[in-house]
Amino acid sequence: MYLLLQQLINGLAVGGIYALIAIGYTMVYGILFFVNFAHGDIYMLGAFCAFFVFTFLGIEVTGGAITVSQFLIALIPSMLACAALGVVIERFAYRPIRNGSRLSAMISALGASIFLSNAATYLFGSQTKPMPKLFAGKYFTVGSATISYIQTAVLIVSLILMILLHIFIKHTKLGKAIRAVSDDQRAAVLMGIDMDMVISATFAIGSALAGAAGIMVGVYYASIYPTMGGIAGIKAFTAAILGGIGNIPGAMLGGILLGIIESLGGAYISFGYRDAIAFVVLIIALCAMPTGILGKGRS
Repeated sequence: MYLLLQQLINGLAVGGIYALIAIGYTMVYGILFFVNFAHGDIYMLGAFCAFFVFTFLGIEVTGGAITVSQFLIALIPSMLACAALGVVIERFAYRPIRNGSRLSAMISALGASIFLSNAATYLFGSQTKPMPKLFAGKYFTVGSATISYIQTAVLIVSLILMILLHIFIKHTKLGKAIRAVSDDQRAAVLMGIDMDMVISATFAIGSALAGAAGIMVGVYYASIYPTMGGIAGIKAFTAAILGGIGNIPGAMLGGILLGIIESLGGAYISFGYRDAIAFVVLIIALCAMPTGILGKGRS
């Protein structure tokens, strides 16, 4: 029971991060019906933005620790930078071929991903860079399970961001416009909704959340590297499919479930197979539930 409870807690923390990245995939797919393969690289760049903010503030990144206020100081500009990057990518990589085939969009997305990954390697180097830890060495116990402060912080920040997104989508004019475009693009245009504005906003929101996830992973594991977006992007894509791609609550649910499944698999099967477990989940989800847990088929 101790091991089970401990792994559930670990899975919830990691699953919250997967959920934030998966939301970006599902929002873009819900409107444009294609997968933004560059999304994982935006997550990586969010972590590097935080690294440079910490460096600028004079915070020791190697073995250092940060306070909550320093974390928030890095979180906000990094999310804004990733949101701007998402808008730029949509404007120059996707908008010119928006009315083309899905294959063209997929190739453009792969090209954007390769460009961002290689640009990061060229600018930042290929070596792993250290990051300061949030709440380094602090923990508390619940029964026989040990919960670190950083796990609690990651889960709380993830939940807050997902709740804010839910409120935004449900109760704001722009959020309602995003939902309208997702439901029926032609009807939305006829009602006077600006498609370009809605699509840009969708990329900005999804990219900002991915950037937040990158920062939290950096301060959680105390390291970042230019290729970190690859495997994380695939896992988040798996989470989006598991929950029902195109469905925001589904992406949240899929991320949490994938984090728990991965954590339990690493504990009870082998830690070395954690990444493979995500791919097995993807295959099973596609075979058993092609539209995901909360997804709906499209005509």
